[in-house]
Amino acid sequence: MSKVEEFEELRPLLFSLAYRILGSVGEAEDAVQETWLRFDASATRPVSVRAFLSAAVTRISIDVLRSARVRRESYAGPWFPEPLLDDPYEDPERSAELADSVSMAALVLLERLSPLERAVFLLREVFAFGFDEVAEAVGRSEAACRQLLVRARRHMAAGRPRFAADSGERQELARRFFEALRAGDVAGLQHLLADDVQLVGDGGGKAPQLSRTVTGARGVARLLGTFYPLLFRTGATCEPCEVNGQPGAVVRDREGRVLNAMVLDVLGGRVRTVRGVLNPDKLGHLGPVADAWALNREVRRLRQRANRPGPDGEPRDIPQEIA
Repeated sequence: MSKVEEFEELRPLLFSLAYRILGSVGEAEDAVQETWLRFDASATRPVSVRAFLSAAVTRISIDVLRSARVRRESYAGPWFPEPLLDDPYEDPERSAELADSVSMAALVLLERLSPLERAVFLLREVFAFGFDEVAEAVGRSEAACRQLLVRARRHMAAGRPRFAADSGERQELARRFFEALRAGDVAGLQHLLADDVQLVGDGGGKAPQLSRTVTGARGVARLLGTFYPLLFRTGATCEPCEVNGQPGAVVRDREGRVLNAMVLDVLGGRVRTVRGVLNPDKLGHLGPVADAWALNREVRRLRQRANRPGPDGEPRDIPQEIA
């Protein structure tokens, strides 16, 4: 095989590894491209191309993550990874680990780890690399990598949610959720939500979003069921799909531009978390991005008309914006 053929065969693995380390589609693609440049410039052929490329993309990603940590410390509001609709890497023997590790819940939890802990955990626990390969990839001894893994496991176990549910069950729940959302069925939505459900949005200060996390089935159902019907009246659409391996949807404006990526965490037959990614910097890889501020102003005008006193003289109290 030529260098190009060898690299392209391993590209899905390299991207999937880089994305899990970085939580960014664009940065992961850049890391993979830099890995190719290093491979192409290498005068010698490595004994194991897979080990060489995996080590290169890991080290590049660790360096990028260290600089990204500074930006994330001053990030406006909750930080979520960029939504991923399709994970290019498949391994039937690791399908459960791969699916769990790419969920937004797991990627947010991985933010608790240091860059080295994160890389070691992913290489060993998710991609099943041997400790010798892990050590080579991160530039540490095998003993040091074992210690890093112990710490990483401890951090992950302390806060790791498990959204283990039958795929058919999750998809059916998501279908009912989005049907209720389109219909503005507040009672129907509330029935699908866990009592302690959370609604959280990542706008990064660059899109309209909630000022705080909303908790509780009643409040979340009311916000979703009153805002989204107004949004859909502007011509916006909701396209259910898998986002980071979980049930979700991409919301687009009347021109088909991306407004929001929504993800549902499902546990025990109920939706436990609704996450919305609205930061336009995180949506560009899904297509042209909508002007969220302009669309929010349009929804506000509809809300103001809807909030005019009804026949009983009472205002309808439609919320202004949500994640």
